[in-house]
Amino acid sequence: MLKTKKAVAKRFHFTATGKVKFKRTKKRHGLGNKSSKSKRQLRSAGILPETNALKKFEYNLPYGN
Repeated sequence: MLKTKKAVAKRFHFTATGKVKFKRTKKRHGLGNKSSKSKRQLRSAGILPETNALKKFEYNLPYGN
């Protein structure tokens, strides 16, 4: 039986079409020094390129998330 890597499960999620979605970094502290534009762009979730996603996530998240 394969175990899910819980650290990966907390940071990444699958979309309905099977792409890997993640939350942007650098949005926790030090926001007074960042421009409004950069903070606005950090709101959107990122989509992992499919070349990286397939092999690593099949191993770390064998049952989806």
